[in-house]
Amino acid sequence: MALQYVLLFAASGVSLPFAGLWFRAQGLSGAEIGTLLAAPMLGRLVTGPLLAVWADGFRTRRAPIAILGLVMALGYGGAGLVEGYAAWAVCWFVGATAAAALIPLSDVLTLKLAARHRFTFSLPRGAGSAAFVVANLGMGAILLRAPVDSIIVWITAASMGIAVLAALFLPPEPVGEGTALRGWDRFRGMGRLLADPVFMTTIFAVGAVQAAHAFQYGFSALLWQAQGHSAAVTGQLWAFGVVVEIALMWLFEPWRRKAGIGPWSLLAVGAVVSVLRWSAMTLAPPLWMLWPLQGLHALTFAATFLAGVQLVERLAPPHSHTAAQTLGSVLSAGVLIGLATAISGPLYDRFGAGGYWAMAGLSALGLIAALAVRTPLRRRRDFAAEATDAAPSPEPPL
Repeated sequence: MALQYVLLFAASGVSLPFAGLWFRAQGLSGAEIGTLLAAPMLGRLVTGPLLAVWADGFRTRRAPIAILGLVMALGYGGAGLVEGYAAWAVCWFVGATAAAALIPLSDVLTLKLAARHRFTFSLPRGAGSAAFVVANLGMGAILLRAPVDSIIVWITAASMGIAVLAALFLPPEPVGEGTALRGWDRFRGMGRLLADPVFMTTIFAVGAVQAAHAFQYGFSALLWQAQGHSAAVTGQLWAFGVVVEIALMWLFEPWRRKAGIGPWSLLAVGAVVSVLRWSAMTLAPPLWMLWPLQGLHALTFAATFLAGVQLVERLAPPHSHTAAQTLGSVLSAGVLIGLATAISGPLYDRFGAGGYWAMAGLSALGLIAALAVRTPLRRRRDFAAEATDAAPSPEPPL
């Protein structure tokens, strides 16, 4: 599973920070880049649930992962072979849609294996973050000497690696009891989650804080380039943010569980820090200040991500884990970040670094939603413990 995340984030470690540079080299404006990058994110409102239901129709969890890896390679690879905005938009939509669907599918498989084999989910997930660092540094160095098309070649190669790994080496973990679930059963489980206000408000809180990274993902490289920073420095700044993310996953996360710090607390801290981080970024800070601000990525991204995975797992019934993780991913890595990315292009064109103010506001909405569900989450956990006539879970409290 660590290798699965390594390949997955070796691809996103290049596509997230450097896609804007590649599309700019093709002559696209900031608004065009923002729209093109946002389209697959917004499309996840439809493609996310459909792909989740489709994935649960297989006997094993690795089968849809292998297929999506191949589709991802075809989409991203195709973008490097075509010309014109419409053709780029179609290819990028296909590749990015497959890549986004792979994340919740990988998370569910890892959570299942972690529970059975008693390893911490954050360990293989942290390996993916380490690959993100290597990808950032590697591509930053490559772009000093190689053409910008190296970005597409890298992403396509990593995508093919995912397809091969899943088909040949991932554990054959069954879906359900090892038989394909009926379509109606899959849709019904997702419908129950959509009708749960506590679940939906919780994933909105997580999604809002995650989506507030949209302006950073799409336009930080361009802003830093305008300030005179090279592509190599951009890669180093992104890498540093992920290094502290890895430290949180590998070092802080085991301590957090022992200390009894619950996932809701992680979410609240991440939301508060997110408001502060993006407010500071509106000042177009100098390089020395960018380093500590990038260090806050451990809290604005990693802490809220881990909080979201754990809260979703607790709120969803066992037979709906795939649907639940997908809905969380659809909202955070789809609808919300898609909307944020769509407005980021015009904000960048008009206000430059001032566009970060919108991200600070989105983080504040996430904080408000997190505060709203604190009491319902606690009541639900206490009720579950009473219903099973058991003591509260040894896991950290909410």
